[in-house]
Amino acid sequence: MTSSGDKKAVVLVSGGLDSATVLAMAKQQGFECYALSFDYGQRHRSELQAAARVAAAAGCSDHRFIQLDLRAIGGSALTDDAIQVPESPTEGIPVTYVPARNTVFLSIALGYAEVLDAHAIFLGVNAVDYSGYPDCRPEFIAAFENLAAVATKAGVEGGGVQVAAPLIDMSKAQIIRAGVKLGVDYGLTVSCYQADEQGKACGRCDSCRLRQEGFETAGVADPTRYQG
Repeated sequence: MTSSGDKKAVVLVSGGLDSATVLAMAKQQGFECYALSFDYGQRHRSELQAAARVAAAAGCSDHRFIQLDLRAIGGSALTDDAIQVPESPTEGIPVTYVPARNTVFLSIALGYAEVLDAHAIFLGVNAVDYSGYPDCRPEFIAAFENLAAVATKAGVEGGGVQVAAPLIDMSKAQIIRAGVKLGVDYGLTVSCYQADEQGKACGRCDSCRLRQEGFETAGVADPTRYQG
């Protein structure tokens, strides 16, 4: 016998290319999707507007925005205006890494999943084009899933919560091709670390570079709106 939560999923929707693709994948697998986005003090709000567009286009059952003030601790170019967003590739973990962000986001998603009696959380982390972020690796996903098994009512009572990261081993081009097959409108998304108020991308940051290379390699027209 399956429980009512077996086909409910919480999907982390940032407004970017990867999360839009993951949401489409969850829908394709038959999940009733509950979108979750975070207003955490990031540099611009255009990605939140993009998240709203993506969730609406996918027909999510609900879409919630959680407010967090990660600027209170800073430590990232995305949460501290004094730290510049790099416009060329860097070695090691980049300054755009937000300390413990995915751990915090997944913890809140886990709580929301328990409230919904959902047994799956989907997120768009990627280890191939992951830009050096430690919380986008398979080891992190496995560790968090183990945590969920021992730290929740669902885990203790045997239902459990799966943490699904279907893009983890895919290149950006593969992600784009998969999304196109699922009908994802990438024109709705914003990936740039320093997009303007209209959601136009800078075309220079690491996120823009990976996105541009992905569309080019995939042989898909890039719908991104650029500044200037």
